[in-house]
Amino acid sequence: MNLLIKNGRVIDPFSGFDEIADILIENGKIKEISNIKYQISNIKVIDAADKIVTPGLIDIHTHLREPGEEEKETIATGTKAAIAGGFTTIACMPNTKPPIDNPTIVHYILKKKVVVNVVPIGAVSKGLVHREMVNIDELIKSGVCAISDDGYPVMDADFVRKILEATKNFNIPFISHCEDTNISKNGVMNEGYYATTLKLPGIPKSAEETMVARNIALAELTQTTLHIAHVSTKRSVELVREAKKRGVKVTCEVTPHHFTLTDEAVLSLNPNTKMKPPLRSQEDIEAIKEGLQDGTIDVIASDHAPHTLEEKAQEYKLAPFGVIGLETTLGLVISQLVNKGILSLSEAMAKLTINPANVLNLDVGELKAGKRADITIIDLNKEWTVDVNKFESKARNCPFDGWKLQGKADMTIVGGKVIMEDGKILG
Repeated sequence: MNLLIKNGRVIDPFSGFDEIADILIENGKIKEISNIKYQISNIKVIDAADKIVTPGLIDIHTHLREPGEEEKETIATGTKAAIAGGFTTIACMPNTKPPIDNPTIVHYILKKKVVVNVVPIGAVSKGLVHREMVNIDELIKSGVCAISDDGYPVMDADFVRKILEATKNFNIPFISHCEDTNISKNGVMNEGYYATTLKLPGIPKSAEETMVARNIALAELTQTTLHIAHVSTKRSVELVREAKKRGVKVTCEVTPHHFTLTDEAVLSLNPNTKMKPPLRSQEDIEAIKEGLQDGTIDVIASDHAPHTLEEKAQEYKLAPFGVIGLETTLGLVISQLVNKGILSLSEAMAKLTINPANVLNLDVGELKAGKRADITIIDLNKEWTVDVNKFESKARNCPFDGWKLQGKADMTIVGGKVIMEDGKILG
């Protein structure tokens, strides 16, 4: 069925369009964006008055766990979580079992019948053990949009150089989890006052910062594109800012938990405050917000990392790293950044739409006649309480359970088809 979205505040960060307007969708594509006065037969009319209409949200850092760890999440449940959160495109990370290091696994993921656009990210090495580089050409032809070491940082600088040189030939980014494991060792939270208080082994900020500096230097040397995942420290933000000023082709992302929570939250010993990189200090949060404001930080990503209840129920030292975020990202962006004047609505939407699309060279993220109709309608005034037991995700490892947030996806449209309306997934 064709759609007519009426009376919404249409925000397209790519073009700068920000007006009350109507969007006509025919055959899954945007036909027209204007004030449509003429009558159209056989069409579903959606009244978006007092709501925001944006390009479909894009998450470039999602862990779907399938194949291999379906007890944590599946492609079906993970994509439903994405739909509920307003995401129409997600890029899934390669740390599946087996990892996404060959076309067979890529095809397995892409053949799953889901309505959300799922774009796989390939591994950098076979088995993610950094001995033999993957066949990038094969992976790209099978459908990957980037390669990444994911949570297995490459310690060998020469290997990273070769990765960057290889990606240059294929115009895809290397997404780097920056962590020097020789420094982080057995740490479970940020090194500092609270780690000392709790007598927990800490992870120094330098574990991240030394790798950010090294990988930027290698990207500068090879003149290749580098994307840094989940920056968490003040110095990391500064290193990216300085590199951009020098013309280095570097982009980066931040997660909602890293611009919202500090390591003080770990005092609860709730394992849902345990992630990599760990929650940092208030000084780091302020630097991250400044980086979001001045454009140093390009993208907001969920780093949705599901685990089972049993895994996360272990004592803090033993519980796995990672939290889920597809269903809370938008609410935290609006509540913590937009409502507090850190970002304008258009700036925030850019970091959730066109910017991640540009990082991965995806032909999505904008509202334009002729484009596929991937659209998110947002109710900015919707106040809601995070309840993990109502999540679409299989997992419950969310540090924001019980939080009151403002702003929620009201409708998710993919390819001109309404797949979520008023919080309910259709079909």
